[in-house]
Amino acid sequence: MEMKKTVGMALPMIPRDVSWMYFNYRILQEAKNKDVPLLERLGFMGIYSNNLDEFFRVRMATQARIAESSVKQMKTQSEEAGETIKEINRLNNRYNKEFEHVVQQLTEELAKEKICMLTEKQLTEPQQAFIRSYFRNKLAGFTNPIWLSQAERLANESDDTIYLAVKMTRWHDDSKKPKKEYALIKVPVEKFGRFVELPEGEDGTHYIMYLDDVIRYCLPMIFVSVDFDHFEAYSFKFTKDAEMELDNELDAGTLQKVQRAVKSRKNGQPIRVIFDASMPKDLFRKIMQNLSLDKFDTTLSGGRYQNHKDLMKFPDCGRKDLKYPVWKPLFRPEFTGARSMLDLIREEDRFLHVPYHSFDHYIQLLCEAAISPRVKSIKTTLYRLAKDSKVVEALIAAAKNGKKVTVVIELLARFDESSNIKWSKRMKDAGINVIFGVEGLKVHSKLLWVEMTGGNDIACVGTGNFHEGNAKVYTDCLLMTAAPSIVKDVANVFHFIEKPFLPVKFKELLVSPNTMKKNVLAMMQNEIKNKRQGKPAYIKVKINHITDEDIMRKLYEASAAGVEVDLLVRGNCSLVTGIPGKSDHIRIHGIIDRYLEHSRILIFCNGGDERYYMGSADWMPRNLDNRIEVMTPVYNTFIQEELKRIVEWGMKDNQKGRIVDGTGENRFYADPEHPEPFRSQEELYRYYEKQVAEMRAALKKEEA
Repeated sequence: MEMKKTVGMALPMIPRDVSWMYFNYRILQEAKNKDVPLLERLGFMGIYSNNLDEFFRVRMATQARIAESSVKQMKTQSEEAGETIKEINRLNNRYNKEFEHVVQQLTEELAKEKICMLTEKQLTEPQQAFIRSYFRNKLAGFTNPIWLSQAERLANESDDTIYLAVKMTRWHDDSKKPKKEYALIKVPVEKFGRFVELPEGEDGTHYIMYLDDVIRYCLPMIFVSVDFDHFEAYSFKFTKDAEMELDNELDAGTLQKVQRAVKSRKNGQPIRVIFDASMPKDLFRKIMQNLSLDKFDTTLSGGRYQNHKDLMKFPDCGRKDLKYPVWKPLFRPEFTGARSMLDLIREEDRFLHVPYHSFDHYIQLLCEAAISPRVKSIKTTLYRLAKDSKVVEALIAAAKNGKKVTVVIELLARFDESSNIKWSKRMKDAGINVIFGVEGLKVHSKLLWVEMTGGNDIACVGTGNFHEGNAKVYTDCLLMTAAPSIVKDVANVFHFIEKPFLPVKFKELLVSPNTMKKNVLAMMQNEIKNKRQGKPAYIKVKINHITDEDIMRKLYEASAAGVEVDLLVRGNCSLVTGIPGKSDHIRIHGIIDRYLEHSRILIFCNGGDERYYMGSADWMPRNLDNRIEVMTPVYNTFIQEELKRIVEWGMKDNQKGRIVDGTGENRFYADPEHPEPFRSQEELYRYYEKQVAEMRAALKKEEA
């Protein structure tokens, strides 16, 4: 892929969506990694597939809109989008071939472990009897065919599952041509799951079938009332444009707009179709005609099975030995005693790093605030919520106990809008003041403010959502503080959200879209100045995405000045490293491991007096210009050490860390001077485990 250069200045950069393909390929590479437990590799295959679905539903849909634009002023962007689509389709085809190969490889490795995948043609007589019974007792009534000739428009159907296109034939004695008919069956994955476990073999072998194959076997039973003698079924799936068009001209509140837009997703245009390569041409043509794809849409032939995201829920068959060893979330000893968390935070800043530390501590804080007579009011931001959210339950309890509770809930959290609407209604019913963000700005910051009697308020600033489910698999940091200047700034963020037209200044926090970008660029410029003056200078960052051109330009400038730049980037990264005199002082690593790397940490040398920040913002235009994001300074030296350890150990990782240089090769990082294996997530867990044990021993000693 040729690097994009901005008009008027040489700014080497990989298009955002191409860099995303490189990121997702790192997940596929981890699925290929034989050092990863077998069932976990299947999980990575599911993550890769699920990511790709969302990418096509959102980002490729956006690129297609730009490419199709006839607006003269957008000609350049339109041409660039067309080139990006071509490159993504090229990469997608290449990666898909690898994906299909890995699926076959993993199936063979499962068989060696006595976990056998069966098709409808491999069943023994007892297994056939089991499947017939399964159909009669469970499936019957949930596999209702639709004649393809009668189907109005496939695009009106759901795109979150797979379909079987069925071809039926019947020969007549007096005819040289068979009679053909075509039907469509939606595979009821949501109701039954994707995999059916058959009775275990006498030798302990586990037998598993795709639900698709169960339906294939049952086709004669499904079509028992029609006169056909041959049935064949081929799977396919399609992906629709998921971008919501919010009609700002409607005379309706934000909630109603979002509800309407969520419903409109069902009418999104298909933009990608993946199908079984062995599907007959006549059947394929009928499917394509019904879906009405255009030249910017994607068709991709694949294997027998689609929708591999379901591999994330592949049955473990009781084989814990084929999964990662359990790392139980650790409970910090200072929070497990009889002392109030509110008092502990007022004594000293506190820190959680989930999922290494238990997210239950944050729930514990909310529950204490909900009943404490010292607490007057609570304000928080919510972006995504767990299905059974303990966070919301604690906030509702606080409201019922007479606390004034305000929740800023982001209704435009993509694919979670319906859930957030449901929760917002329940919170309103409980007496909580629910605010739906700021018009035109997503509220992406992760904040809690607790107002207490006597002015001893506290605040929490996090890098990730207050979501119990995410906290089990996403690495995120949470600062709990009573520092007056930070707490006051957090309160001011809520004032800004509630009354966005009133001027507000922040003394400590970096807040976008106000001054965050300006301040970050200024700190980078300070490193450049210090380097030129012979002072120590470096930038160490852990972040999810880097695509903002101003940020990249300043990083290139810092590298050219000799500032050492270490970047730990999980996802999109448009930077190109290794360009002599331009980016040869920039090192970028990306980690794919059992936890999803999600925390955002900034460290600037500042002439030896380091400056530390953590918070919700990535370095993308959307985060810096179009969202309300917050990064907080961290002054506690113990927490500073923790943050630095996270970044530096991530850069040292030679087991799960890959080099992100703009080529998409994703080579493992290796340091010839330190060849011993170093896996940062495992090292961090062992470190925290030891730290907790030492703290527990120290507390016992004090009590004695």
